[in-house]
Amino acid sequence: MFGKRITFCLLLCAFIFDLTRCYSVEKFSILMPNVKPNVPELYLCTPVKIDPDNTYYIVGFEPNATMNTAHHIILYGCSKPGSSKPVWNCGEMASQDSEMTVAGPCRGESEIIYAWARDAPALILPDGVGFKVGRNSKIQYLTLQVHYAHVDSFEDGSTDDSGITLHLTQEPLRKLAGVYILGTGGSIPPKAVEYMETACMVKENKTLHPFAYRTHTHTLGKIVSGYIVKNNNEWIELGKRDPLTPQMFYETQSKVAIHQGDTLAARCTMQSNRDKWTYIGMTGKDEMCNFYIMYYVEDDVPLEESWCFTSGPPDYYWKKTNLQNIPDMEASTL
Repeated sequence: MFGKRITFCLLLCAFIFDLTRCYSVEKFSILMPNVKPNVPELYLCTPVKIDPDNTYYIVGFEPNATMNTAHHIILYGCSKPGSSKPVWNCGEMASQDSEMTVAGPCRGESEIIYAWARDAPALILPDGVGFKVGRNSKIQYLTLQVHYAHVDSFEDGSTDDSGITLHLTQEPLRKLAGVYILGTGGSIPPKAVEYMETACMVKENKTLHPFAYRTHTHTLGKIVSGYIVKNNNEWIELGKRDPLTPQMFYETQSKVAIHQGDTLAARCTMQSNRDKWTYIGMTGKDEMCNFYIMYYVEDDVPLEESWCFTSGPPDYYWKKTNLQNIPDMEASTL
């Protein structure tokens, strides 16, 4: 529980997104309990129960990992953890590690709060913005998931304690943060450039204020771009990046609010020099196409529906939908 494992308190004065703030913040680390991954492409999860008698707001994330050890890390907010074990297998490689319990990161309600890859630095949220967890929140547990793509560094008996140090405050915050994730299924032909695209309309009557975005692919990604599409067919860029640069949350290009009826859209431009088809999947030989939008709502709760996934190519493309004024060139060039 947070209340029993707080390491220390400090006065945090951070400067990010052109904002400053100073208030009491506690630090709490969620780390892998010195695990020894024994097969490549292993996903391991470990949970933390949040003190149900207190409300906390997560206002920062400080990674404790390197890309030499962890391919990526995801922090899930859960109503219940996927297992009661201190560590379990939460990926596709279960058949290669039969001694370990196999389960998803969460049971019941779940949402992604934070993701890290490629030696991304710490993230401090804007002034007055935080992820609400604990009392009067559907998030009663946090589950740390670490993807170990390679296990060579553990063959000598070494163990791993990768994880995240959270910055927490109990000061009530009116701006509650959420993460909306766009992604695709699909496949990439050999020796080809392919667009993996997705788009979904916001159906809930809320006002979302986007402030950060993150891109994620494996090795074939060249550019990932994300947009708000307004009812007048105006495309507003939220951000675009080379996904092989540090996969941190970057400040959005636009602070335009997202409303009910707006469409959120993303494209991953993939380039394959492989001789075989590449499919969406969880291992290094597979691919992923994700665009994360971090936002806040004021005096409200974040979206209930926090995912937008399409089947991807060859079945789904923006041009096959009713989207108009598609920024075809801009979406695939930096």
